[in-house]
Amino acid sequence: MDKNGYTPHLLVHPDLEEDFADCLPDGPAAVVLGDAAQRFTYDSMNTAFRELQNGAPFLALARNRVFHDIDGRLSLDAGPFVEALEYASGTKARLFGKPSPEFFRAAVASTGCEPADVAMVGDDAESDVAGALSAGVGKGILVRTGKYRYGDENSVAPEPSLVVEDIRAAGCFILKMRKR
Repeated sequence: MDKNGYTPHLLVHPDLEEDFADCLPDGPAAVVLGDAAQRFTYDSMNTAFRELQNGAPFLALARNRVFHDIDGRLSLDAGPFVEALEYASGTKARLFGKPSPEFFRAAVASTGCEPADVAMVGDDAESDVAGALSAGVGKGILVRTGKYRYGDENSVAPEPSLVVEDIRAAGCFILKMRKR
């Protein structure tokens, strides 16, 4: 953001703030929304909304609906808050994380592999698996751990290439595919 002259207006988890420490301290705002956890308050959302109303660009680090929280239950992730600000402000967010096709293409490019030779393994049928497959990744493997809930594989398009019990089973499948 620095090179574009913007100062980030952060609505992110405190652990992510250090990643923005070298940005300009003043200048026009750009709203950056990520996993903000307890920082998603009315005041923080309304302040971000007002920045968007003043013409600030809107950048989203993710659009996931839910995450598997430390209490073992699902909790709201960044996606619903992105949607709320888009709806209220009329400003569409530029997505930098899952399920953005550019995110998956950049990840694949960083491996030096062809997209058809890559497998995405995840517990989120929508953002991990369908997102990767829509971006051209060869295989999308859904694991029945973490935030997975029964039937998730039937609620997305494209559907997972494979649904397995856990990361170990996914790894075994990938190794078998590699031997062929």
